Amino acid sequence: MRIEQGGLDREDVIALLTEHVSELRGMAPPGSSHTLDVSALQKPELTFWNLRIDDVLAGCGALQELDSTHGEIKSMRTVATFKRRGVARCLLDHIVSVARERGYQRLSLDTGSEEYFRPARELYRSAGFTECGPFADYREDPYKVFMTLAL
Repeated sequence: MRIEQGGLDREDVIALLTEHVSELRGMAPPGSSHTLDVSALQKPELTFWNLRIDDVLAGCGALQELDSTHGEIKSMRTVATFKRRGVARCLLDHIVSVARERGYQRLSLDTGSEEYFRPARELYRSAGFTECGPFADYREDPYKVFMTLAL
């Protein structure tokens, strides 16, 4: 597995993110999905990575700086054919490591509350994340689970 920073101009990354946005925005009512499309992932406060296995895209993830002490995980996605092969864990470990290097004191995320998102919630819990209230500009939402990790 090889993690590369960037790649938002690559066709396979664009296709994966387009699928990600389309699927997740269809699972929650308007205002409950905070999934970022390719253009939104190009903000200066956001770092995007893609993970490749033998030069084939296997997954992606991003880290957004909320402030000098707090980061947010965004756009974690594993290509369907690579699920259950450690891709998400590798990306999560990388993002947590970068957050620590940057001196963040806390790393947070939001994920879905539906059964579809149970594997994601279990992954985050296994890495030490715990449920918390909304952070940044988020609000309570029955379609969301907010999680955080003290670094």
